[in-house]
Amino acid sequence: MEGAELELERRSRFLNSLIEKKKAKEQQEQYNRLNVRVRASDMPIPLQTRAFKCARDQLDSMPGKLDSKRLALALKKEFDSAYGPAWHCIVGTSFGSYVTHSIGGFLYFSIDKVYILLFKTAVEPLDH
Repeated sequence: MEGAELELERRSRFLNSLIEKKKAKEQQEQYNRLNVRVRASDMPIPLQTRAFKCARDQLDSMPGKLDSKRLALALKKEFDSAYGPAWHCIVGTSFGSYVTHSIGGFLYFSIDKVYILLFKTAVEPLDH
């Protein structure tokens, strides 16, 4: 019986690895379609996908020149309304940063030639 259990476990690991490879390939294809490159991330994939789509939609709706403030505001509002307050967004073609973020709430990516830093901070009530 033990041999059968080991074989079942081996096959299960093999199938899981195939599933993970397929997911990674699909994710890379999506990045390519949206022209996205993740630079650094501590964010679940579904939230990343939402950020990429929101950024892509905003960029596609801008006639001509990049409006960094408009893009940053759109991403901030999208994430504040969907995932609660205290999201921050920095958009530009050249900037430096050093931020503290909540766990699972950090994404730095580029789309076209625009760099976007999206992160969440904890909100603590003020004691008066």
